[in-house]
Amino acid sequence: MKSIKSRVLLASAASLLVLSACNSEKNAQSAAPGAPASAAAAPAVKGEAVATVNGTAINKSRVDMIIAHGASAGEADTPEARKSIIDKLTMQTLIAEAAVKKSLDKLPEVTEQLDILRQSVLADAYVQDFIKHNPVSDDMLKAEYERIKATVTGSEYKARHILVESEAEANAIIAELKNDATSFAKLATEKSADAGSKLRGGDLGWFDVSSMVPEFSDALSKLEKGTFTQEPVKTQYGYHVILLEDTRPIAAPPFEEVKPDLAQHLQQQNLKKDLEDLKAKAKIEIIEVSVAAPAAAAAPAAASK
Repeated sequence: MKSIKSRVLLASAASLLVLSACNSEKNAQSAAPGAPASAAAAPAVKGEAVATVNGTAINKSRVDMIIAHGASAGEADTPEARKSIIDKLTMQTLIAEAAVKKSLDKLPEVTEQLDILRQSVLADAYVQDFIKHNPVSDDMLKAEYERIKATVTGSEYKARHILVESEAEANAIIAELKNDATSFAKLATEKSADAGSKLRGGDLGWFDVSSMVPEFSDALSKLEKGTFTQEPVKTQYGYHVILLEDTRPIAAPPFEEVKPDLAQHLQQQNLKKDLEDLKAKAKIEIIEVSVAAPAAAAAPAAASK
């Protein structure tokens, strides 16, 4: 399946070809008055052409650009893929030329779209240029890692639970556990309604209490290691009996594991600051356009008697 970005690039290519063909036609007619329109519209071939349409070249670099964006979405660079792109570009070029011949490029809505497209491409180019010339160093990444690591506090919990529908069922399980606390896993496998944990004896693994509903978290945080709740804990899911097995301090993930995300985070921060500086230095005036309220529907005529 073609990526959205690849389809946008192909569509953008058609729009840019309209603008290019229009400008080339004007320039050629100025240089050689009276020349046939088809000859005047043909631009000079630049770069390695992979196809031409009525003398208009489709360069390999354009195909390469679309292929590169497709590769980022996991699409393979194959002869078949390139042929498909060239076929689409030739058709779009042909359609664009037909549009120019009908002067569709002079329609206000078309020129507006071309201007929007040009601004979008330039804005993207600015962002890519900023990232290229403002790389994030390892020292910056390590400093940010240490800053975030220092904010990581709290504990993780390892617990089991048994979930049942009624308070009476939960009380009966608590009574059994008071006689034999070691039977918790067995009881969870037999009686718990939580399909995700019952086959593991109610084991929930390690987790942060913030990932649980408040009633569950509050009850768990009051337990000592190796103890279970002496009363049923009611939540939106039913009634729980909870066993706290262990706790440990929350550990920050290894630097290498989070390095790519940190790099992206810092790049976005730096770019945001740069764009805010651009905006602060610019003279921007927002002109509000009043929109007339829709006219009230006319009252239906009274039925004649």
